[in-house]
Amino acid sequence: MTTSPQQTCGATRDADGYLPIEEYGALGDGRGIALSGSDGSIDWWCVPNMDSPPLFDRLLSADEGGRFEITPDIPHTVTRRYREGSNVLETVFTTETGRATLVESLNSNTAGRLPWAELARRIEGVEGRVAFTIDLRFSRQADTINPYLSRRGRHDIFHAGHVLGLFLRTDNVRIDRMDDTGIAATVTINTGERATLAIVAGEDEPLIVPPIADIDARIDRSDKEWRDWSSLLHHDGAWRPELIRSALALKLLLYSPTGAIAAAATSSLPEKIGGPKNWDYRYAWIRDAGYTIKAFLRIGAWGEAKAALTWLLKRLGEGQPQVCYTLDGKEVPPPAEVDVPGYRNSKPVVMGNLAGDQHQHGIYGDIFETVGRFVACGNIIDSQSAETLSHLADECADRWRLKDAGIWELEEPQHYTMSKISCWQALQRAIELVDEGQMPSTCRDRWERERTRIADWIGEHCWSEKRGAYLMYPGADQIDASIALAVRFKFDGQDRLARTLDAIDKELGRGAFHYRYTGAAKEEGCFLACTFWLVEARALLGQHDRAEATFTAAMTALDARGVGTYAEMIDPDTHAFLGNTPQGLTHLAIIQAIATLTGREL
Repeated sequence: MTTSPQQTCGATRDADGYLPIEEYGALGDGRGIALSGSDGSIDWWCVPNMDSPPLFDRLLSADEGGRFEITPDIPHTVTRRYREGSNVLETVFTTETGRATLVESLNSNTAGRLPWAELARRIEGVEGRVAFTIDLRFSRQADTINPYLSRRGRHDIFHAGHVLGLFLRTDNVRIDRMDDTGIAATVTINTGERATLAIVAGEDEPLIVPPIADIDARIDRSDKEWRDWSSLLHHDGAWRPELIRSALALKLLLYSPTGAIAAAATSSLPEKIGGPKNWDYRYAWIRDAGYTIKAFLRIGAWGEAKAALTWLLKRLGEGQPQVCYTLDGKEVPPPAEVDVPGYRNSKPVVMGNLAGDQHQHGIYGDIFETVGRFVACGNIIDSQSAETLSHLADECADRWRLKDAGIWELEEPQHYTMSKISCWQALQRAIELVDEGQMPSTCRDRWERERTRIADWIGEHCWSEKRGAYLMYPGADQIDASIALAVRFKFDGQDRLARTLDAIDKELGRGAFHYRYTGAAKEEGCFLACTFWLVEARALLGQHDRAEATFTAAMTALDARGVGTYAEMIDPDTHAFLGNTPQGLTHLAIIQAIATLTGREL
């Protein structure tokens, strides 16, 4: 059993109606993710899939957006946390008249994911009497649809674009209004009483109408399934609660129909409030998939690792590798702006992503490092995948001298140092796979020669003795925090990498956290994964005390702000979360840092 971070707050929104990002917890069922705010409002849920249009989108449009709100009708305070080892979320509301707990789940079943979307919310009376108001509105998706109700037999059905569904509830929930604009209701809960409310939905498909008692029971059944899964993870050392919580967050991002891993559950949450860097992360990046597979392997989540690796290798076997894919393996559409206000009026709001048209050398290193780790765990690569990988190694050997967009997907192509290190990494792992009999040996000698040329090129062009660090790219005056990953990749000697870590801390560190690269502070917050990459790197270099101090400071700051669901970035001064959430890179970096700090083998 684990202890989850606990959040206590007044559950207040700002003047424009937005909650801080850190006041959201994530619910998931292996297909979709819903974000539940600390005031009892679910403000984001794309149905049925993470990359579907949103049914609830108050997160990006406070006034007009869809939401499913259950909140006490008088002033209250809030304490919330996940159930131990689970993605079932509990929020305790305390008013002057009593106390009640809201238990929330995107339900699954003992046989796995349900063939429909089932969002369940149960109110349990703890003490006294608490009256709740319920406000349910569906997104108009930037006025491109108009949701409406219709009567089918005994049931009122809602229609929102291609989604149809039911609002189900126990008899003690009183409906005050039900029309095309939404549903308003109330319920009063006394000590020992409960009320259950749910949405059952699907996309252009027949709809099951389950009894509300079955939905209620599936909340606890889902909780058991989560706890059974997390109890089998391989980590009994320090920081187990933090590792389990991050593993559960990553599990939410695994799209079970295909094995793809979404980078994050949301779109267009800003990297700086009011700034333009607002991206759609509801797609599967090769980089994120590779890093997540390695994290799953490291903690014994074999099924998830295998599913994600199979998805990854199948995409590579279909043609020229892409930086990212849709969750069902197709090309990511280019960005299209959506005419809604955006989180705290940060525009543009977009669907789609520019990365679909980019090239990043990092995909080579990510793929081969992932396969290398898979094999190191005693597993086997099939002949078709081995042939795909062999062709990919040849491509890396041919293309490494070209400029690319880099790990940070920047608009200006450059000879990014981290990209060259990734090419070295790819060929080094390819050679190791050949030597272990996992890949054909035809081109091994060529890969070895190119690997040496890459290392020599990096040493000649990317190192700055004056700065005491590897530069972001040759001739640049910038430092790049991602170079900390080179320690895990076993590149270079310890001296240059240790000096680079010191330069990163000095130039990019801000309190407990770090910016991505020199100059980033002007336009974004600190990138959370970077801090944990530095923790891992220092631990691998034998600087355990320094690594542990950095890790403790960062986790203390994070746990003070939420329930263990972390975003992409953080404001280093206020510790407000920034960017899309939950962010896979953040959580997998935490897992890797903990595993390294506690001596688990890479």
